[in-house]
Amino acid sequence: MTSTKKLLIALLTVLALLAAACGSDDEADTTDDSSTDSGDSGDSGDSGDSGDMSEPVTFGMILVGPQNDRGWSQAHFEGGEYVVEKLGGEMIVIDKVNPADRPETTVESVAADMIDQGAQIIFATSDDMKDGIEAAAEMFPDTPMIWSSGDSAWPEAPGYRADLTNLGNTMGRMEYGKAIAGCAAALTSQTGSIGYVGPLINDETRRLVNSAYLGADYCWKNYRGESSDIAFEVNWIGFWFNIPGVTLDPTQVSNDFLDGGADVLISGIDTTEAIVRTGQRSDAGEAVWAVPYDFEGACDEAPDVCLGVPYFNWGPEYLKIIESVQDDSFSATWNWYGPDWSDITNKDTSGIGWLNGDGLPADAEGPLGEFIEGLGDGSINPWTGPLNYQDGSPWLGDGEAASDVQLWFSAQLLEGVVGASSAE
Repeated sequence: MTSTKKLLIALLTVLALLAAACGSDDEADTTDDSSTDSGDSGDSGDSGDSGDMSEPVTFGMILVGPQNDRGWSQAHFEGGEYVVEKLGGEMIVIDKVNPADRPETTVESVAADMIDQGAQIIFATSDDMKDGIEAAAEMFPDTPMIWSSGDSAWPEAPGYRADLTNLGNTMGRMEYGKAIAGCAAALTSQTGSIGYVGPLINDETRRLVNSAYLGADYCWKNYRGESSDIAFEVNWIGFWFNIPGVTLDPTQVSNDFLDGGADVLISGIDTTEAIVRTGQRSDAGEAVWAVPYDFEGACDEAPDVCLGVPYFNWGPEYLKIIESVQDDSFSATWNWYGPDWSDITNKDTSGIGWLNGDGLPADAEGPLGEFIEGLGDGSINPWTGPLNYQDGSPWLGDGEAASDVQLWFSAQLLEGVVGASSAE
């Protein structure tokens, strides 16, 4: 072989090797890009290690009542299930954490057990768990925790705990849902008398009663055209649900309201006695209706008398919190979030929902829809003065809209509401 031929073969061999090497590099780059795209799929577009977002989280859910109570606790439980469905991971649940069902059990001991089982974040889901979850946050300062319905992370709150940098709060603006419930009750009532079955008395429950009353008052006067005041009374049972021998019996409270002339009951307790009893009395021939609380499926207990249900949808908010644990961006903040007014029943976006019930009269659907639309676009604001507390002292001046602080910390029930403003 001549020298020229040898040189040509050598050059061709080098070129072939270079081409193969370039092709291998291009292939590797394509694989890396594809892997990165897959890891980022479905996130908010933030930069960072996509592998962190895919790590499943184990979280603890502490419920005050049974996880199948068709009310408050079941709504939280299903919110946790929503997170597991979206992100995987594991939910550790203990329910009925209250002095009656588990007198020897403390929230802090439950949190400790859950952390021992691998929980990376703890949810305490009742106002009644304040002391316990704050103690747990002190004991485990490196574990994120959420006190749902609380305000320990809000600088405006008297009980603000700046030292608990691992304890955040979240709560839905159920005030909207209760105002809608009050409106539905006023649009339906034939006697002009509404009974509210209340739990215990605190800032939260007072503002929810006030909101239901304001919604009823607005719709009674603006849509029904009534000049007289609607009769609106609350009776408190003493806790979030019935504890025999400790609380008033909510079935008896419901009976007392109906016997006294109320034809619509609004429930503020975690369980379903008010709508169940109303359904029973309707079956016996009475013209009575009810609005349950907390849980999307609560109307199923007595569909024919159910005007609708305001409910919590904890899933989207809990999903955001768990994602913040995944990407290490969790911070102890106070979040009071509202409905998605563009689609109030959207399971992925709306923290507060309302569903019309089978018992809602056909001629009430239009006015109720108009009221909901007005709440959403701000053209209707029932929390606007002049409004006074029960003792006659001013709450809001003429034309003054309630601030978050004024609404959250409701010191009394409003003028027009019959019932106790305190337990003393």
